[in-house]
Amino acid sequence: MSLLGWLTERRRAHLLEHPFPPAWDATLRADVVLVARLAPAEQARLRDLVQVFVAEKHWEGLGGLELDDRVRVVIAAQACLLLLGRDHGLFADVESILVYPSAVVAPARRPSHFDPGLRVAEQDQPVLGQAFAGGPVILAWDRVLAGAQGREPGHNVVVHEFAHKIDMHDGPVDGTPPLPDADDRRAWAEACGAAFLALRADLEAGRRPALDPYAATNEAEFFAVATEAYITRCAHLAEVLPAVHAVLADFYRFQPPT
Repeated sequence: MSLLGWLTERRRAHLLEHPFPPAWDATLRADVVLVARLAPAEQARLRDLVQVFVAEKHWEGLGGLELDDRVRVVIAAQACLLLLGRDHGLFADVESILVYPSAVVAPARRPSHFDPGLRVAEQDQPVLGQAFAGGPVILAWDRVLAGAQGREPGHNVVVHEFAHKIDMHDGPVDGTPPLPDADDRRAWAEACGAAFLALRADLEAGRRPALDPYAATNEAEFFAVATEAYITRCAHLAEVLPAVHAVLADFYRFQPPT
């Protein structure tokens, strides 16, 4: 382990010497429905992840939002569901989290000649969330809370945007997360490539798709939408897209509760 890695682990261990704040526990119980479905050991791990995540990230409230611990904890808990089987290194591209009270309209960014690959889809329309490579995650608090409280089954803007950040971890935003070897990349491409093409074919034929149609935008959005489905409707995803479910389970190393 490098000196920087050793110092990071030491700092995190020091953070975890402090008890998880009771008010944060109350927030998890009241606002993040998926937490109650986790096994006790998973809940304890999630609290540790949240405690470190809140401390290490830079947070800003914009558009008049008063950014308090409730906002931080609700966002952190949903993001850290993706780390339950992994570690904080998966969010190496996450430094800043900017939170608006509700959706904001941002002008579309036009593709540049220097773009290295697929970018996250951007349109001139209300933005519920955005993730930028090497930049911030932007979230609309009302949609964050709706996803946390389970008011939009199958949808979770925090999980979606942090899946994009995972995609950005190893370079191009191409719908493939950091995988350990060629065999894993081949299995990923076979499972997700086939499902992505089938999704587009279903939409063109007027058939009901297995995932939200937004997943057909490009491979990056397919990964983010599939991750949303994996976390929020795991059993359903296993039924309709078993091969995609299998590679997501291998990658996240955690089986979400049903």
